[in-house]
Amino acid sequence: MPLLNDASDSDLPREKIYKFGAQALSNAELMAIFLTSGIVGRNVIQVAGDLLEKYGSLNQLGKLPVSEYMNNKGIGLAKACKLAAAFELGSRLSREEIHSQPLDSPELIYNAFSHQMGNLPNENAVVVTVNSRLEHTSTTTVSIGTVNETTAHPREIMRPVITRSAFAFIMIHNHPSGDPSPSRADYVITEKLVQAAEIMQIRFLDHLIIGRPSAGRAPYFSFRSAGTIP
Repeated sequence: MPLLNDASDSDLPREKIYKFGAQALSNAELMAIFLTSGIVGRNVIQVAGDLLEKYGSLNQLGKLPVSEYMNNKGIGLAKACKLAAAFELGSRLSREEIHSQPLDSPELIYNAFSHQMGNLPNENAVVVTVNSRLEHTSTTTVSIGTVNETTAHPREIMRPVITRSAFAFIMIHNHPSGDPSPSRADYVITEKLVQAAEIMQIRFLDHLIIGRPSAGRAPYFSFRSAGTIP
């Protein structure tokens, strides 16, 4: 069976990590570390590249169930589980980073939650509560919708904010299409939350829509930056 060593010496991913660090490797080379072996006529780096080409991106690969990895030639249960574990570790690292710094800007909020929510196949809405230092205290899923919409009543959104006596909160939802442009319904729910937060004297920091990176636009939309949230 062709192994990792089938690639030329200069391209060996393990040697590159040792010499230059993991950041020096391409996506295909990083995946090759987990796949460990190729197939007849294709070394392991080429097999990894084939997966990236077939599914389009790491983002799409990260959404796949183990069974879908196994639909590809040369990837059995062991390799499929290694890939799933690698993507899950990345997601967990992102969740740990949520607690490491104040959530005081749209960019920081996006960076903290994009890995967790950017790969979801359906629209999900979560409420994030923070303390007076704007540090994360909780995340609650308040709605799981379809591929293009989610519905959450202001009452359901405010419940975890009130029960946790939060200093402030952030509303976040994703657009599985990758386009974070807000709908009319997104504006309506945001305006209702502004009113509810004002009545309860709780800070409404932002409503962020998470999409995916694309040329010419940001991968997220911030209602505070847009002026909808004062």
